[in-house]
Amino acid sequence: MTSDVAVIAGAGAGLSASLARLLTREGFRVVLAARNVEKLSALVDETGALAVETDVADAASVARLFDAADKAGPLALAVFNASARTRGPIAELDAEAVKQALLVGAYGGFLVGQQAARRLLARGSGSILFTGATASVKGFPSSAGFAMPKFGLRGLAQSMARELAPQNIHVAHFIIDGQIEPPGQAADPERPDRRLSPDAIAEAYLTTHRQHRSAWSSELELRPWVEAF
Repeated sequence: MTSDVAVIAGAGAGLSASLARLLTREGFRVVLAARNVEKLSALVDETGALAVETDVADAASVARLFDAADKAGPLALAVFNASARTRGPIAELDAEAVKQALLVGAYGGFLVGQQAARRLLARGSGSILFTGATASVKGFPSSAGFAMPKFGLRGLAQSMARELAPQNIHVAHFIIDGQIEPPGQAADPERPDRRLSPDAIAEAYLTTHRQHRSAWSSELELRPWVEAF
């Protein structure tokens, strides 16, 4: 039998790597998308994933990504992890950097979501999961260049969830409220659970993908207990 395919857009060494390992163990054929696929070589060797050089802000590049995924098998899950940010006082922000952040973080989510939706509608099932942040719901000082794409991504996820749920496509948005444990760093014994475990987040994503249709989550907030909210 051909394994179900999971596409992870915006792949790197943190959450995406944890997702790739977990999904591979669970029998998925994983396709990783990143601008620089060389950084994924160790993960590809470990998981057997397919790495595809992708610019999520370019429609033709995203189309090529999903064409490559089609050759690996039937799409069942798409995860959008890509983001770009620029920080600074509003009067001093570089306009082109803000534009790029919007293209990657919001428009890129649309492009990936659109390609995934086309395939999952044909299949009649599947999930599209979007990774958000605290900035998805709260704008902070000197953070307009990050809040704008994250707010936009959340709006995209909400719209898609309402449109596609009746057609058996599960769309969910994750608010990652806190810092994710960096790869290779041990937890701080003085402040346990200060940062989110990427493996624990990955488990939450897989659980959401497998939820029964009668009780789908459209948004989940994940945070360590030390975070104020």
